[in-house]
Amino acid sequence: MMHCGKKNICGVTACILIFATIFISSWKDVQQQNNITRKHFPQATTTSPAYQSCRGEPAQNVITPLKDNRTFIISAYFDNRESKATRVIGIVHHAEVKQLYCWFCCQDDRKMYVSKATIDVHSDRFGFPYGAADIICLEPEGCDPTHVSVHQSPHGNIDQLPRFEIKNRKTETFSADFTVCISTMFGNYNNVLQFIQSMEMYKILGVQKVVIYKNNCSHLMEKVLKFYMEEGTVEIIPWPINSHLKVSSKWLFMQDGTHIGYYGQITALNDCIYRNMRRSRFVLLNDADEIILPLKHSDWKTMMSSLQQQNPRAGVFLFENHIFPETVSTHMFNISSWNTVPGVNILQHVHREPDRKNVFNPRKMIIDPRKVIQTSVHSVLRAYADSVYVPMDVALIYHCRVPLQGHLPREALIRDTTLWRYNSSLITNVNKVLYQTVL
Repeated sequence: MMHCGKKNICGVTACILIFATIFISSWKDVQQQNNITRKHFPQATTTSPAYQSCRGEPAQNVITPLKDNRTFIISAYFDNRESKATRVIGIVHHAEVKQLYCWFCCQDDRKMYVSKATIDVHSDRFGFPYGAADIICLEPEGCDPTHVSVHQSPHGNIDQLPRFEIKNRKTETFSADFTVCISTMFGNYNNVLQFIQSMEMYKILGVQKVVIYKNNCSHLMEKVLKFYMEEGTVEIIPWPINSHLKVSSKWLFMQDGTHIGYYGQITALNDCIYRNMRRSRFVLLNDADEIILPLKHSDWKTMMSSLQQQNPRAGVFLFENHIFPETVSTHMFNISSWNTVPGVNILQHVHREPDRKNVFNPRKMIIDPRKVIQTSVHSVLRAYADSVYVPMDVALIYHCRVPLQGHLPREALIRDTTLWRYNSSLITNVNKVLYQTVL
């Protein structure tokens, strides 16, 4: 207890204590805000000039290994959402890569500047030794570098380092409302008919661009991809990840000596988000056998307009996946000319599996790419906006594939013909593509 001889002294002392309490509280708020920022970006470290002129060979491939053979660079992107930084999307060994540096080329003085990187390995590795990583470096003050190299040391010969263009430096007008990111196409993919049907459904629903990270596919599928590339709908990103790492076709590590899961799917998805951050209003993250199918609206644009009005703080919209088994079919839409094309005819599969008790239905997403920092397959890992679960009466994911509940009789499945609302346009459009590519 504090004793005072005079009232005015007590008053002054009390005022000092009150102001001190307010100051400490304000300081804690600022510190807490700074800590939130530091979760995503490195602390402000001074870049130092390397006293070498801008040199180095431009990277030639989508996947570029560094000399340690534990780090693989995909692309570099300017990211000023919190700090003036370059975010390099890569793949690293989660335990063995401890230190990396960004070597920036500044145009004004043609000098190299070196900045220590923060290496942020994504949490969803699913047990594999290699995983997606953000290699984040603060950029030099007074410099807007166009290229960056990544090295294990702040010293070395720049001539021997590959340099990467820093994308997203300029603000662009959106060239697309909706872009679908498909990753990854592998296993000599040959589901030609279903792929064409998915593509034409995407176009009916509102897509302008489909980005595919392609490892390999059949010769016939190559012809179809060529058609869509020439049409301007498809962008192919070569994805020869098995030339660098032992890849698994499974998402979970099975102690089988493989390095990374599902052909590096998570890395490809993150790269696709940043690749389209400045050019697409929305990005959809789904597989080629999945269609986000509106139930209350006719297309994605009207659906997303409604969802955004209802959820103004949201930037991530998650849609529930529902299996329509390819083993259960109807006699409707048995189009004879399609029977010679390899793949599944989705119009004949309108029975979906019921929900399983205590089993979570995975979800896929439509996102505002400018609000997302990191993503996994079924949810985002870090974002600047809320995530919203879209009710099934608004939309669902039509996923035609092998059954998960193959023991169920036909009578136990739920007949859902929502897809048939689009049958006339879909059949016409698919026939046009088939006659120009396959038939």
